[in-house]
Parts: sequence; C-alpha cells; structure tokens
Amino acid sequence: MQLMRVFSAEKYKGTENYINTQKKYEIIRTLLYFGISISLFVAGYIQTGRKTNLLTVVAILGCLPASKSAVNAIMFLRFRSCSTEAASEIKRHCQGLHTLYDMVFTSYSKNYVVSHLAVRGNTVCGYSERPDFPENDFYKHIGNILKMDGLKDVSVKIFTDLNKYTDRLEQMERLEEDESRSGAVSKTLKSVVL
Repeated sequence: MQLMRVFSAEKYKGTENYINTQKKYEIIRTLLYFGISISLFVAGYIQTGRKTNLLTVVAILGCLPASKSAVNAIMFLRFRSCSTEAASEIKRHCQGLHTLYDMVFTSYSKNYVVSHLAVRGNTVCGYSERPDFPENDFYKHIGNILKMDGLKDVSVKIFTDLNKYTDRLEQMERLEEDESRSGAVSKTLKSVVL
C-alpha cells in the first residue's frame, strides 16, 4: 500500500511533462506486477518441487493485470512530452489561459499528438511539434467529441509553427473569459486523451 501512495503522486493529465512521467510510472508498475507473479511461481515451485500447485495458478492470474500494465507502458513509450524549449517559450505567452500539455488524442484510424493546448471560452488553440500533423482529420475528430459532450460552436486551431502559436496565445489573452466554458472544454479534452 505504501508503494502505491508513492506512485499516486504521478502527474495528472494535461500537466507539463505528463507523458515522460507516466512512462516511468507504467514501466515500474509493469515490472513490479510481473515480479510478483514470477516470485509466486518460484515460491510454489520451491515449496512443492512441481510446477502444478496453487501458487502457480495465482501467478498465472497475476499475469493479467501485469499484461494490462505492459500494454499501457507500450502506449506511453510511443510518444514524447513537449520539448523543454517549446514549453518554456509557450509559458511566457499563456498567462491567464487554461493550458494543457502532452495531449495524445486517439481514434480508430490515427493518433493526434498535440504538445500544448490553450483554452479560452469557445476558443481552443494548440501546438504540435509534428510538422505533418493531420489538421483536417483532427478538427473532425475533436469537433465530434465536443458536440457529443454538449459543447457547440467551439473553434479549434492547431499550429505547427511555434512563433505563430505564441502570437495566437497573446491574442487569446485579450479575449473575453468565460471561466465555466473554458473549464468544461478543458475537462472534455482531458477525458479523451491517453
């Protein structure tokens, strides 16, 4: 139980460096789960001298959560957090905005990696460090999600040029703030990311 309290301090979705922190957490958890299963199998074998015993059954059942944890670890290993340089530049330009880092939106056909998102009322702007970001597909995907959650008329724009993105952040700071709307949009976005 004490070990799980240590891991409960993991960073939450949308915070800076979330993906890198979550990678470490998932790898450690996976190794721990498989270690417990292996130790149970070895203990049963040493105690009875045979592979067929009750501890082997428990060890096999313990492989189920370990395998699920391994899948999560593999998912996080595929992605990177927002670069330190981009994050420090973005921080200088997003005062007073709802901000979300390391957002990986998954769909049946593609994964959309957005390094940073800023929300102000009905406006969502993001920055992707991938120059080949599929903007049109993403707009359809995220638009449907927001509509299903009752959030209509939300404009979404993703930039792949950091300078243009920081200029847009400064423009967003001057927009009228609707705190409840910004919070609802942020909550929906966080609920559908990895």
